[in-house]
Amino acid sequence: MQSTIESIQSERHVIFGAGLIGTYLVAAFNHTGLSAEAVVRPSLQEKLKHGVSLSDYLGHEALHIPLKFADVNNPISVSYLWLTVKCTAVHQAAEDMRAFVSPSTVILCCQNGLGSDAIIKQAFPDNLVLRVMVPFNVVELKPGHFHRGSQGKLTIELADEKQLDVNTLVAKVRSNLLPVATSADMTALLWAKLQLNLGNSVNALADIPVKAMLQQRAYRRIIAMLMQELLLVTDKLGISLPKVTSLPAHWLPTVLRLPDFLFKRIANKMLAIDPNVRTSMWWDVSQGKKTEIDYLNGAIVTQAQHLGLKSQVNQRIIQLIKAQRSANHVGRSGPAIEAKELLNLVCQQP
Repeated sequence: MQSTIESIQSERHVIFGAGLIGTYLVAAFNHTGLSAEAVVRPSLQEKLKHGVSLSDYLGHEALHIPLKFADVNNPISVSYLWLTVKCTAVHQAAEDMRAFVSPSTVILCCQNGLGSDAIIKQAFPDNLVLRVMVPFNVVELKPGHFHRGSQGKLTIELADEKQLDVNTLVAKVRSNLLPVATSADMTALLWAKLQLNLGNSVNALADIPVKAMLQQRAYRRIIAMLMQELLLVTDKLGISLPKVTSLPAHWLPTVLRLPDFLFKRIANKMLAIDPNVRTSMWWDVSQGKKTEIDYLNGAIVTQAQHLGLKSQVNQRIIQLIKAQRSANHVGRSGPAIEAKELLNLVCQQP
């Protein structure tokens, strides 16, 4: 397979499914001088046709970046296709993106959770498919202004050097606005990222910004219980989780359970997050849309059942998310659940 950077045609990048993360990526790529185009809904293309501005929580910014949009009616195969749709949309995207994929196209899957990349590998068995971990949140502060509100480096799975020099790709896409790294053990890294993503469901049920959620011990205790069930699974699987925050993975549940005053002193980096940030699952629930819960908490439940382990807290959270989403879907506003009430709900015996 011709898939070294030198053999790939003219270095064209397409970001397929540009929502918050995808729009941030295509703008950051264009800011560095790459030839990058977005595939977006017509309504979003109209909204973004005059360009966007980027900023981050560290104070970096780039204003009025013009965007390019791929012509879906006259698609041309590309060098790199960055798939930024949610897990729930991957099946459909696998069909919709075919016209952009040639035998030498490298496909980079940027989904949360576990397992969605298998759909793409099955659909494109002859292409190099790499997993990408996106650790940060992006919010739209105002129309056309996209803000990276939390820490972390976009991390790309390392490939066989005969297939792709990933480090050369990293050097081309990284910038102050988009820190990038690589990983030789993406499975372990994605489990570590999943541990952090377990707060997404709690945030959706709390209906408050992430920083405000983390400032309340009862919410943190729920996240700690979710994490503890994940750690039982990864320990049984023999997966050693890399450190993706300032704290090791096994320390996180203990730190989250600390009283508020100690948590603020010890885990101040966890609170170094823009006060506007909410999770993508909060957005989905608030809009009555299908969530990624089955690829996040559901992945833990599935593995726990396979290993003969218990995962009651993750199961209960899944039930609550699906009930909340159903209420919003039919037009009944699912009320925010206060911290102590939610703690009582997840601790109820089935």
